[in-house]
Amino acid sequence: MAKEIIATNGAPAAIGPYSQAVRVGNLVFTAGQIPLDPATQQVVEGNIVEQTRRVLENLRAVLEAAGSSLDKVVKSTVFLKDFNDFAAMNEVYGAYLGSNGAAPARSTVEVSKLPRNVLVEIELIA
Repeated sequence: MAKEIIATNGAPAAIGPYSQAVRVGNLVFTAGQIPLDPATQQVVEGNIVEQTRRVLENLRAVLEAAGSSLDKVVKSTVFLKDFNDFAAMNEVYGAYLGSNGAAPARSTVEVSKLPRNVLVEIELIA
């Protein structure tokens, strides 16, 4: 199957040798997104709620650029700097990915450090 690279100005530019997303067949695999403002490439200030919102808005833009949407997500992986932030992250996450009664499969893990010392990173498969 052919691999199609997805890129959009609606999400932060890749800061390394990776693509924002790759489509293979009918599946879209996103890179992990951190809470960078796409206009400034700077980390969004704030707590886990603000950072999770920015991450999911970035992911929405990437999926839309690929001709997909958050409604089509089948799997997500959430990386948290501090698992004590789980409940607040989960509330925002649910508003974006769980409100239609068909939430995707998900893994959530605590990690020792994330790029630019952010609080959350999320990757999706749609």
